[in-house]
Amino acid sequence: MAKPSLSISPTPSLNSLIASESALRRMIRTAVLLASSVLFVSLYLYLHLRLNPLVNHSSPSPTYAKPDNSYLSHITIPRFPIFTDRQQLVVIEPEPETEPETWSRSHGASVLEVADETEETTVAILFPDWEVFIVTDHSSAGPGEELHCVFQNNKTSPARFAGALPFSNQTTFLCLLPSSVRRLRPFYQPLLSRSPHDHYPAGPNHQPPELLRWTFLAYESLSTEDDVVLFVKGVNNRQGMNHPPSEFNCVFFWGDDPSVAIRTEVTNSAQEVFRCAHPDLSAAASIGSEGIIEKSRIKISLEIPREKRVIPTVAYYAPKSVSSPRTTPKSMTCASTMVYNVAKFLREWVIYHSRIGVERFLLYDNGSDDDLKAAVDELNGEGYDVRTILWPWPKTQEAGFSHSAVYYRDSCTWMMYLDIDEFVYSPSWDDQEQPSHQLIERSFLPGNLSQSNIGQVSINCNDFGPSGWRTHPAEGVTQGYTCRRRIKERLEQRHKSIVRLEAVEPSLLNAIHHFSLREGYRAWQLGLEAAVVNHYKYQAWPEFRTKFRRRVSAYVVDWTQAVNPTSKDRTPGLGFMPIEPMDWTNKFCEVTDEGLKLLVRRWFRRRTTSGFLMPW
Repeated sequence: MAKPSLSISPTPSLNSLIASESALRRMIRTAVLLASSVLFVSLYLYLHLRLNPLVNHSSPSPTYAKPDNSYLSHITIPRFPIFTDRQQLVVIEPEPETEPETWSRSHGASVLEVADETEETTVAILFPDWEVFIVTDHSSAGPGEELHCVFQNNKTSPARFAGALPFSNQTTFLCLLPSSVRRLRPFYQPLLSRSPHDHYPAGPNHQPPELLRWTFLAYESLSTEDDVVLFVKGVNNRQGMNHPPSEFNCVFFWGDDPSVAIRTEVTNSAQEVFRCAHPDLSAAASIGSEGIIEKSRIKISLEIPREKRVIPTVAYYAPKSVSSPRTTPKSMTCASTMVYNVAKFLREWVIYHSRIGVERFLLYDNGSDDDLKAAVDELNGEGYDVRTILWPWPKTQEAGFSHSAVYYRDSCTWMMYLDIDEFVYSPSWDDQEQPSHQLIERSFLPGNLSQSNIGQVSINCNDFGPSGWRTHPAEGVTQGYTCRRRIKERLEQRHKSIVRLEAVEPSLLNAIHHFSLREGYRAWQLGLEAAVVNHYKYQAWPEFRTKFRRRVSAYVVDWTQAVNPTSKDRTPGLGFMPIEPMDWTNKFCEVTDEGLKLLVRRWFRRRTTSGFLMPW
């Protein structure tokens, strides 16, 4: 007889136990996942805050983009009291005297020595992209030496000679902040050394100065007969919004630990430009400071009385001088531009514009490392007048143009503001067999200046594309790039200007390539039938990619910043990384335009034994 099968079913209580256990497992997995996520986010935020040196993590100021007060610790400028008299002597009790730090052989035999800080000083500034810009008075440091930056954790990086500042005659170097230093706080100024094996000074008696922040700094000054022009980063930060000059004073002092300072009234505040009265240096001499004025240079900065602070500075004041009789004739037309690594393009640009009437070329060098000097020297050797001013300050194109408008006012009647990839041209020249040095004056400028109120001539631009080129065309940009965008909206078309320097408003306010004018002057817009600027903007990709380094305008975001993707300052179809878009060589090609190409070929091409050649 078969036995009945026995089946065992879980009881209700067992079912509940199994379900509870399963739920508990799910809860544990969820908790572990949540805890891991929180830990990951916390770690990310910690590292982000530790690695980003340019973010002010304190509560933002509603008025100025100012760093922590610790950034000012090495500039021992006292809090200036507020006086009713806008120019007066401020006498400050000097701090206790201390022995100047001397880098001796105990710090390494190859370290550049600093024996007297009043005679030789070194200061370092943290630029964007982790670049450290060093400004030094050391006469022993020069372009021929192999130098190194030694940082606070003894990590080093090569120091590249970056030129001599033209107005203070100080030597400058650039080095990169090592990755390991970027995680430290605070950032101390590096030691400039001849050996990468030297050690950073340490000890209780050594308190190194911190790196200055480029985002809050007085960086250049210029004196006229009537006033002082001071250039300051980090005050008027938004385009079109300028603080009134009554909120500031110019402050003049000697050394980094002044016992005497003079302040004067600020008369203009626009963008990064501040104008103020000259100081009365006899006031300092009257209280027994005669030797100070002769012994050391005078620093200048901007004071914000409401906040009782003085902006860090690397700018020096040059006392006004009496105008001397002009030894060279004033040029009718000059051209000014800011450049970075344009040596291979410069010759074509200078030769062409010189033959149509530009007499002098003024290049504000924004840190080039492509042997620009050799290209300039070659042109000057052939009779052209090309001058360079080292202008290493990042994103200061507007300030550079303001500087040129003041600095060259007595040398040039008209200043043409063009980039190196821009060529001015008139279709009326198509029938002209040879160029003429009077073409710009006859075609674009008013005839009788004494009876004309035209202070600025504006010329519209056409933007040219790569035109099928994958590399730089050997015959030059005017010969290679012949296909451009069609003009769809005339109001959106960019323009460049030729500016009458005596008509520029004292504020020196400018948007890119045009200025605000004094009362009584007006701008004159030329039509396309009279003049056009061929802007070879979208070149072969290897050339265009260099634009990703940095935009030069103070108010235009860099290419790599993921903001304002629809801005007119961005390139259509291009992202935020230097990655070549599909079919780049054929982009921006809607109209074939060979007008300037044929004209330049007729004017400049010469037959040689090896064929036709251009002079560049």
